[in-house]
Amino acid sequence: MRVAFAILAGLLANTGSASPLEARQSGTNPFVGRSLLVNPKYSESLEKTRQAFLSRGDQTNAAKVQYVQNKVGTFVWISNIFLLGDIDDAIRNARAAQARGEKPIVGLVLYNLPDRDCSAGHSSGELSLDQNGLNRYRSEYVQPFAQKLKAASDLQFAVVLEPDAIGNMVTGTTAFCKNARGPQQDGIAYAIQQLQASHIHLYLDVANGGWLGWADNLKPTAAEVATILQKAGGNARIRGYSSNVSNYNPYSTNNPPPYTAGSPSADESRYATSLGNALRERGLPTSFIIDQGRVALDGARKEWGEWCNVSPAGFGQPFTTNTNNANVDAIVWVKPGGESDGTCGMSGAPAAGSWFDAYAQMLTTNAHPDIRAGGGNAPGPSSTSAAPVPSATAPGGGGGGNCAPRWAQCGGQGWSGPTCCSEGTCQASNQWYSQCL
Repeated sequence: MRVAFAILAGLLANTGSASPLEARQSGTNPFVGRSLLVNPKYSESLEKTRQAFLSRGDQTNAAKVQYVQNKVGTFVWISNIFLLGDIDDAIRNARAAQARGEKPIVGLVLYNLPDRDCSAGHSSGELSLDQNGLNRYRSEYVQPFAQKLKAASDLQFAVVLEPDAIGNMVTGTTAFCKNARGPQQDGIAYAIQQLQASHIHLYLDVANGGWLGWADNLKPTAAEVATILQKAGGNARIRGYSSNVSNYNPYSTNNPPPYTAGSPSADESRYATSLGNALRERGLPTSFIIDQGRVALDGARKEWGEWCNVSPAGFGQPFTTNTNNANVDAIVWVKPGGESDGTCGMSGAPAAGSWFDAYAQMLTTNAHPDIRAGGGNAPGPSSTSAAPVPSATAPGGGGGGNCAPRWAQCGGQGWSGPTCCSEGTCQASNQWYSQCL
């Protein structure tokens, strides 16, 4: 790898500037003047959450859920070969939105590297390097992914490339991660090659500030990006990077928690600045999108490394391009809040990707003020695919009487809802959150 960096440095030195790599950042901010496409499947999942609030007569939180269902766009995860069909659904929904006069951008997550999630295993995928995984990734996953997007040149796409992969490349110490590093670089480079089109905007995932934002990780992270782009070829371009995907860091905070001490990246805006500086030194793109689908509440984590179903947390800032950071294109929701991170963290958590309604209820209760107010800073209508949800006017759904149903919140500091359970008993997870178990 050091040889590759030496060659890259030599190329830059021969030109006298970093201009050859500046072209790798394509175009202008693709999110300006657009709205992130609403995913109707996510809206359908949230209906269970809305009904749970209605069953307890909680009109306020039911209305917040309804706002998210109808107005908040999220990325669609294409995390295996079978789910490639979801791209077709997203394209149909986006075209319908355009026919209504809207200007959607379709958010997709390309996430199926062989031996992915090598450091944790909660989201290990379908492909393995020792079972022809890299070739299958290219031919059965990336190629059809790219073909579908290129054929839809009437739409705009934002694609997050392989969450956590670069994080594992920089810090992975296991033999499993080390052996995967080179082939995974090749796989991501191939995806970048295949997805070159003016209507496709690529964001290479760079983990989050708590993982790669420490001073001694910034230059190695930029080096990994440089290696992948060199492997992708001289004409390959990306728009920038995604950060905080599936994590819980705030976009900006005036009160960084103690575990961030000594880091130049105490929040995700600071991370976009600190890593952006390291990337700029190499002549690489410096634009970011930041996931704020879920944000941990103050005091929820004792260590920055806590990443699984963190409690308490809330829905974060909904989509906006008003980021107050020249390096940040947009604040977005990449990870749909309510989908479990794995069988870890908050009590009762199901397998990764499964719907965790008690968690969705907690996120709603602690939602960002823009959701409480039913407002937001999106440039236009963002309800681009889901049919309006019926107004939250009357209770319905499961639960018994005025008690909370199983898995729902039943107590905690500041909680004003029911404190009894129609099923199970009310058990405290921490001082802020108790749940019917």
